[in-house]
Amino acid sequence: MALLEIIVAPDPRLKKKAETVERVDAATAKLMTDMLETMYEAPGVGLAAPQVGVLKRIIVVDPAREGAPPAPMKMANPEIIWSSDETKPHEEGCLSLPDEYEEVIRPDKIKVRYLDEHNEIRTIEADGLLSVVIQHEMDHLNGTLFVDHISNLKRNMIMRRLTKQKKLQTSAKRHALETA
Repeated sequence: MALLEIIVAPDPRLKKKAETVERVDAATAKLMTDMLETMYEAPGVGLAAPQVGVLKRIIVVDPAREGAPPAPMKMANPEIIWSSDETKPHEEGCLSLPDEYEEVIRPDKIKVRYLDEHNEIRTIEADGLLSVVIQHEMDHLNGTLFVDHISNLKRNMIMRRLTKQKKLQTSAKRHALETA
């Protein structure tokens, strides 16, 4: 198991569309395990392969609340095959947009088909937090961030903050190297 580096916005890699996984083999299963470990360490409740620089249609989720037993799910090629007409707002954040949160409206219930870590086709129904997390992570597979679901004004403010933060971090790293 290995911790992976999480890409932080703004980064053009987060806007790319991921490719279909032909089959879940040992390397793909290991990536899923590494992604789960990375997600737990961050800490987060979901992570998509593009967030760690891998343009494959893979997500991992575990919306178990603190104190509850872990309930990890590893999904390749997740596909929403049904969603409810009823929508609900949920506050969302993202490991690729640290410390940024906004309310996003999504379908309340979904049915998802995917390949698990054993290359078996699975179908689940999800509602509440699990539904939100799966939809959020699936967005990453299409190059969509949660801020793409909010107003332009709010999105631009968030992206400006992240750009400024990234420049400050780059400048601090450069300064540390120069003075070392």
